[in-house]
Amino acid sequence: MKDLYPQNLDTMTPAEFEAFLPELFESGAGNISEDARFAKFFAANPDCLALVRDLETIAATAKGLFDPPTASDPGLEPSDKIWSNIASKLQTSEPEDN
Repeated sequence: MKDLYPQNLDTMTPAEFEAFLPELFESGAGNISEDARFAKFFAANPDCLALVRDLETIAATAKGLFDPPTASDPGLEPSDKIWSNIASKLQTSEPEDN
């Protein structure tokens, strides 16, 4: 995670922390809510911890919207059964007269 210099978590206010959050999320290294460097600050400022957890959930969900489907997580891709049904219907249907 990004070096916290010149930030001092022992004297940082919740408002200062909120202003610092974009930099923390921009660094993109790990979960801020689980970073031991913030444990004391979060213990003293539980609302900040709740905010960070909410933002982490939002970020993870948003990222998942753009991840391509995989074999283990096919996303919105229809199942093989649906494709088989479509193929069967196409093979058994009568060609239309034009």
